[in-house]
Amino acid sequence: MTYTLIGADGWPYVSVLPGTLGGHRRARLYGRLDCPSALRAISGGGYVRERVFFADEVTAIAAGYRPCAVCLPQAYQVWKTEQAAAERAMAGHTAAELAGLLGLLAAARPRVTAVVIGHGRDAALSAKAFAAAWESGPQADSAWEGIVLGVVDWPEEAASWLRQARRFVAGPPDAWVVAGAPLGWARMSERLRQSTDWDPGRTFGFASTAQAVALAPPGTLEGMRGADIDGTTWRISRNLIHRDPA
Repeated sequence: MTYTLIGADGWPYVSVLPGTLGGHRRARLYGRLDCPSALRAISGGGYVRERVFFADEVTAIAAGYRPCAVCLPQAYQVWKTEQAAAERAMAGHTAAELAGLLGLLAAARPRVTAVVIGHGRDAALSAKAFAAAWESGPQADSAWEGIVLGVVDWPEEAASWLRQARRFVAGPPDAWVVAGAPLGWARMSERLRQSTDWDPGRTFGFASTAQAVALAPPGTLEGMRGADIDGTTWRISRNLIHRDPA
């Protein structure tokens, strides 16, 4: 007797040994053969046409399948954490982080409408995501008016950052929003304090920008606020990062 299994390359092959795990081809997930969720679907007449089998977990993962949340909850949580980390590495921020930052600005007084966005060269996607979210606003608020006056980027290393600093304060905006690596923001903020009327108390940042407090001269970022990757907020005071309770 032979069995049809899915190999690491995603293609079926004939095996003399039965599979140890089952899966769903369209949903791209795998789980135990006695998974209650799969058994309920099979008993109801569904699932069977998309049913696949694997020799082991390593093969299922290599074929591009993820763990089932029902019968393999621990493996699923590991996969979910890894996925979130990968998505954040690509985007430069988490969804919770972006939502937290938007919430801070929406609650700011006096009201913030027009913003200038600044970012390091590695954080263009975060800046773009914020700009889109700020201009569209909450779907439930038909009276929303979010304006992006400009977007300024800066390198991690430069001769003076003066050109970028002058562009950053042009407008002037109701608030500034920044994203990027700590070093670049530390150097940029130092130039802003030296050469412009920029106000850190009207500046809001993504999570990584808070770490610039350890690299910039004392007092440079006093009053700046922002959001962490889990959506909670922080503020800078006396050269320390103060985390707000969830």
